[in-house]
Amino acid sequence: MTDVVVPQRLRSGDRVAVVAPSGRVDGARLQIGLEHLRSWGLEVDVMPSVLAGHERFQYLAADDKARAQDLRNAWLDPQYAAVFCARGGYGVQRMLEHVDFDELVAIPKWFLGFSDITALHEPLNARGLVTLHGPMAAAVEQLENSDGRERLRALLFEPSSVTDLLAPAGARTVVGGVAEGRLCGGNLALLASSLGTPTYAPPAGVVVLEEVDEAGYRVDRMLTQLLRAGWFDEVTGLVIGDFSGVQDPVDVVRERLEPLGVPMVEGAAIGHESLNLALPLGLPVRLDATAATLSPGALAGSPVIS
Repeated sequence: MTDVVVPQRLRSGDRVAVVAPSGRVDGARLQIGLEHLRSWGLEVDVMPSVLAGHERFQYLAADDKARAQDLRNAWLDPQYAAVFCARGGYGVQRMLEHVDFDELVAIPKWFLGFSDITALHEPLNARGLVTLHGPMAAAVEQLENSDGRERLRALLFEPSSVTDLLAPAGARTVVGGVAEGRLCGGNLALLASSLGTPTYAPPAGVVVLEEVDEAGYRVDRMLTQLLRAGWFDEVTGLVIGDFSGVQDPVDVVRERLEPLGVPMVEGAAIGHESLNLALPLGLPVRLDATAATLSPGALAGSPVIS
């Protein structure tokens, strides 16, 4: 099994970079979000392609190679202790062929994002690097939520203070029991779209799932695709986050996943709502689905957890 690599915790005065691997970024929203990061004592630099725009497609932050180059430059630059994504949207999958994940993982640092950024978390976690699934730099409403903002800050600066990754919002038991393993997952559509690609990495451990603005039958289709592909074969537990804007998400998800019989909770505050509790993907965790708690393993910034 690949070693678990945990980046060093951040400290006031650290310099971080903001990249846009995916969709076009609203400059005004980004500036508001950056002030929250600076209030933690961080020095923040915005990489060149974040606000560049794509000459043909309005939904992309910039050209694929430019977005990938920004990610590489920020990650390999020793002055940056962390790399934050500005937003999700669509576009990460287009640039994956331009990213050398082995090169990035060799220099452990915090990487933060969610939604479309799942396509980057998946190969990074598969190589042992712990990353953060949580509010991004331009996610103004999420950063202005005090509970969500404090969770993100705590995981970055005081990781040992986080003892229950589902608190304070809590979650509901669907299937009781205890599950252990590395935490992985993210956005359902991105995980389903990864099947059969070079960055596909089937999970083994506890999986978190979230989604936004998909019809119920599409959620059904994606879950069914993952089930038929054996994606859940080594999953030990399930944390179901927000399925925002999805019709009858509880019925659809339960009908598809409850028969797996693994410990499962639903209603976790993880996803696209104003409260988005950050999670350390790739880290060993313990899910007590009966008590609806999720306990992290060591997160003190030790480079390797055996």
